[in-house]
Amino acid sequence: MSLTKTTIIDSINIVGEFKTILVKEVTKINDGEELIAEKTHRSSYQPDTDVSTLPEEVQAVANLVWTQEVKDAFQASLPVVEEEA
Repeated sequence: MSLTKTTIIDSINIVGEFKTILVKEVTKINDGEELIAEKTHRSSYQPDTDVSTLPEEVQAVANLVWTQEVKDAFQASLPVVEEEA
């Protein structure tokens, strides 16, 4: 038999005031029809994330929920760091 590795986006969730995107990816390794290993990886993205670095499915969601209003509110919520002179 031959080994095959498949990675899929299992779920995309949007949570919170600033529309944080939570992504669950599942990687499966099969020997023919038999599943021999499975791994889950989770990622989270805030509205200041460079959308071009995300998988296409996640980009589509980000472009839908991260309106300019959401991005501006997220930026306004960040603490102001004062630089020392």
